[in-house]
Amino acid sequence: MVEVKNLTKRYGNTTVVDNISFSVDNGEILGFLGPNGAGKSTTMNMITGYISSSSGTVTVNGAEVLDNPKKVKSNIGYLPEIPPLYVEMTVRKYLEFMFDLKKVKLPKKEHISEVMRLVKITDVSERIIKHLSKGYRQRVGFAQALLGNPPILILDEPTVGLDPQQIIEIRTLIRSLGKKHTVIFSSHVLSEVSATCDRIIVISNGKIVADEKTENLSSSISGEQKLRLDIEGSSSTVLDALKIIPGVIKIRKQHDTGNNTARYLIEYKNDVDIRRDVFRSIANAGCVILDMQSGNETLEDSFLKLVSQDQTKDITGGKR
Repeated sequence: MVEVKNLTKRYGNTTVVDNISFSVDNGEILGFLGPNGAGKSTTMNMITGYISSSSGTVTVNGAEVLDNPKKVKSNIGYLPEIPPLYVEMTVRKYLEFMFDLKKVKLPKKEHISEVMRLVKITDVSERIIKHLSKGYRQRVGFAQALLGNPPILILDEPTVGLDPQQIIEIRTLIRSLGKKHTVIFSSHVLSEVSATCDRIIVISNGKIVADEKTENLSSSISGEQKLRLDIEGSSSTVLDALKIIPGVIKIRKQHDTGNNTARYLIEYKNDVDIRRDVFRSIANAGCVILDMQSGNETLEDSFLKLVSQDQTKDITGGKR
């Protein structure tokens, strides 16, 4: 488990990370999302002990990073945005070097072979790293992070600069690693975080502006949920049937779709699920639901709203 309390980092009069707190449970894949310069990498570096904090604490599996840095680092596998590779070495020689540097106690040959198999670089094990594609270099970086089977993996922008196929491969790898490791995955790419992570923390201007399960982020920001429906039947009958449903805030007919059918958008309270009531009420009114979908904001909409709100606070005199 990783626990961050009141973590702050200042450089002179500039506050890069501003009094943030969060925890990550064992086996969780946490997405640390924010625009460039938001403080993501600085936070990752403080968690790993690569840089010290100005104030606050980071505790990893019971050990505080400043009090017991060796124990903390033994629990963490870290992949920086630019993997720390010695490009003149072969893949195997590099991993053997990192194995010794980390003082891993596992059987050397077998463990390195297993890590290479896991990240699918066995076929390039005897090639010099500088001759590999960026995608393969990223995999080599993953391999060094996995040496020693650390329970926690911290991945800083692991898909930057990769092509679409490589991104899919790395995303699949992260999800598979999440079965045996706690993963903190930082990114400014919304699609990567939403497709990979169980939970998302949004950081802007060094402050946490949201901390939600991935599927709940949009509705938690707006305070309501939305349901989009294609319904066959008289509009007046449909609207009367929808109005009586508990939890409904607003109903809007968007447009006719033909054949006595129209599309409706319902806004309803965040703490209820109205779908069953909608089905029963529409059926009792003698109308037919042809399609029912969530009409919530996209993750991109939610992210932009959070960041713009935080920037507005700064401009109008909020704490920076």
